[in-house]
Amino acid sequence: MPTDALERVTLIFTLFDRNGNGHLEAEDFEIMAADVVEAAPGSGAAAKDAMRAAFRQYWRTLVEVLDVDRDGEITFDEYTAVVLSPERFDPTIGVFAESLAALGDPDGDGLIERHVFHALMTAIGFEQANIEALFDAFGPSASDQITVSTWVAGIKDYYSPSKTGIPGDHLVSGAATA
Repeated sequence: MPTDALERVTLIFTLFDRNGNGHLEAEDFEIMAADVVEAAPGSGAAAKDAMRAAFRQYWRTLVEVLDVDRDGEITFDEYTAVVLSPERFDPTIGVFAESLAALGDPDGDGLIERHVFHALMTAIGFEQANIEALFDAFGPSASDQITVSTWVAGIKDYYSPSKTGIPGDHLVSGAATA
């Protein structure tokens, strides 16, 4: 597995571990869902509900496949075992990507403005410089927007263990200045 993919999922695990206890649990996903939805005041109730549902599906996928002892916790090793297995996790990432991008497009025009993208990515917990580097790597238009499809594809690529040198690599600490 490329080092890039492992660095990307390590960062995501850390961001999802909202209480910092070293493992993931349902509460971590509820907290992040609330943070992300709160960062999208211009989005409608349906988009917010879809985002919450996507976070819950993400959690359910992890716990159903990995939580063998049924303790309601997922360790880092357990997390990487499923997240980096496209055949097991791609459908969940697809739902998550579509929901997050839809939340970022409250007017439904297929475009995501930098400030909205920035607010959502900040709510997830990414570093400011890395967020800016990622948005720029997506090739924004002259009006400083990216397409929903670009962001969806970028999220899916982020979780692909075979992808390297992708825009999402800018989210990994230090990559924005490298």
